Amino acid sequence: MSGYLSLLAGAALSVTVPDHGQPALFTNPESTTRTAAERLEGDARQDALTLSRFPSATWFAGGTPDEIEKGVDRLVGLAAAENSIPVLVAYNIPERDCALYSSGGADETESYLAWIKAFSAGIANRPAIVVLEPDSLGIIPWYSSLDGSLGQCQPQGGDKNKAASNRFIQLTTAVDILSSLPNVQVYLDGTGSSWLAPGEAAHRLIQANVLKADGYFLNVSNFESDARVTAYARWISDCIALVTGRNVDPRECPSQYSPATFDDVETWRATDVAYDALFARFNLTRDPASQKRAIIDTSRNGRGSWAPKVGLHSDPEVWCNPPARGLGRRPTMETRHPYIDAFLWIKIPGESDGECFRGTSGPNDPERGINAPPAGSWFPEQARELIRYAVPPLTDSQRPKSKEGER
Repeated sequence: MSGYLSLLAGAALSVTVPDHGQPALFTNPESTTRTAAERLEGDARQDALTLSRFPSATWFAGGTPDEIEKGVDRLVGLAAAENSIPVLVAYNIPERDCALYSSGGADETESYLAWIKAFSAGIANRPAIVVLEPDSLGIIPWYSSLDGSLGQCQPQGGDKNKAASNRFIQLTTAVDILSSLPNVQVYLDGTGSSWLAPGEAAHRLIQANVLKADGYFLNVSNFESDARVTAYARWISDCIALVTGRNVDPRECPSQYSPATFDDVETWRATDVAYDALFARFNLTRDPASQKRAIIDTSRNGRGSWAPKVGLHSDPEVWCNPPARGLGRRPTMETRHPYIDAFLWIKIPGESDGECFRGTSGPNDPERGINAPPAGSWFPEQARELIRYAVPPLTDSQRPKSKEGER
């Protein structure tokens, strides 16, 4: 299947469609944001309640097959009862995050695929959007990129000669399992516009079975602006089309690094022109309707990425709880963009990226002067910033109420 229109096909599916023609996204009344609000007081509580009113993804990051089937079934059932579309993140792949802030995952391939089968069984024939394993294609154990360089993810133990191929077996099979469901859209990790070149991303996506998936997700837990990420989404799709349609070497795909200059978005038009030339050279016509498309995480990208002063920190960790960021575009499947299926809040806004030391020995984040909560824990200071600096701003009806307001 391809795109949200597939969700509207078939007698088995009944979805309330707003006037603009798109299915409604599910807002989970039992979200981690709502749970955080119950533990908080005062302004921090109101901030969490404000964020809980928006549709955000629900992350599943472990548990036994029986537990995951029941958990997914409950969530999807809540969404189905109100004829809306839930966004589910499957986050349990072996060597997850390569022992970094969000490390964990299943022990090995067999147990992971049993987990995915249970995840799939929990969805059954009901509609859902599945974000399949953030970071899984950006961080691959013992993987060599197209330029021959070995990545930094080199975990000890296991068979390093099979580690990368196992990752692709896990993802390929997971796509097979999930895409067999009649009303599910499946998206793979396309990383983000400040990470892989489109050719590298396309090469990994193709190996991971993207041709059988609906597309790829971008900018998860990151802060790159819409202007950067929407261009990147288009280039990955075009590169996949060139590689699979004309056997183009993915290293030929233009990127945000060449002929463009990464830091100057005005130069990115040069990459658009280079793609035009490549399509003409190989006598191929673009068809976004049939090409792979993206979903984009806009939960924290309203002000774009953070640019710390040069030399301020030995390792700025710009991805880790950067200061003064804002909520981005509100979650919607009304994109008016031929290469993008949805703008979603995949990373839960208000949840920490981890304890950020920025090259110091800690324990505090030198940029904030406090010790940030562990990854996934509620971060009241960041939640307040995201609301304050939202782009577009929250409307009056969306802003936090007074202390005498919602309880």
